[in-house]
Amino acid sequence: MPTKPLYLVALLLPEPALAEVWALKQDVHQRTGSRNAVRLPPHITLIPPLRQSPDFEQKAQQVLAAFAATQRPFGVGVEDFAWFGNRTLFVRVPEDEGVRAFHAALQAWCAAQLPEVPRETRPFTPHVTLATRDLPAEQVPELRSLFAARTYAATFEVAAFQLFRHDGQQWQVVQAFALTAA
Repeated sequence: MPTKPLYLVALLLPEPALAEVWALKQDVHQRTGSRNAVRLPPHITLIPPLRQSPDFEQKAQQVLAAFAATQRPFGVGVEDFAWFGNRTLFVRVPEDEGVRAFHAALQAWCAAQLPEVPRETRPFTPHVTLATRDLPAEQVPELRSLFAARTYAATFEVAAFQLFRHDGQQWQVVQAFALTAA
């Protein structure tokens, strides 16, 4: 039996932050060989990867489009770097009030309109992953030192979010949803 498709809902960073953080991800990939660093463009995950039946996609597109129509664009700030344990290097999202409110509204909307999306069990920690899972353990100390000495900051307006589907190799945007509430 074929595997059910894998989906993800995220906020893609807009330019120029997209290109700036993509360059950071490429740097980590070149230094460590981390393939996870370059499989998905810079984003903030809203709904973590979930496997669903193929009919989920059309329903999700309708539900997410209706949600987007209720939301206004909002500002986000990203700054510097941090780690989850020794596995995940990320760009911090300290100016996260807008993202947190948007995420909470999306979770409530999905609970009512798209129950296939499971309730989250972990606290929502907005971040932009640079590399995860396949970082070679022996390279983590050097990477920690390197990124502890670096700085990065950007602010941008979020005017859309995206539904992704994994094609077996990488993530593809299925649809972008513009935030259009007046």
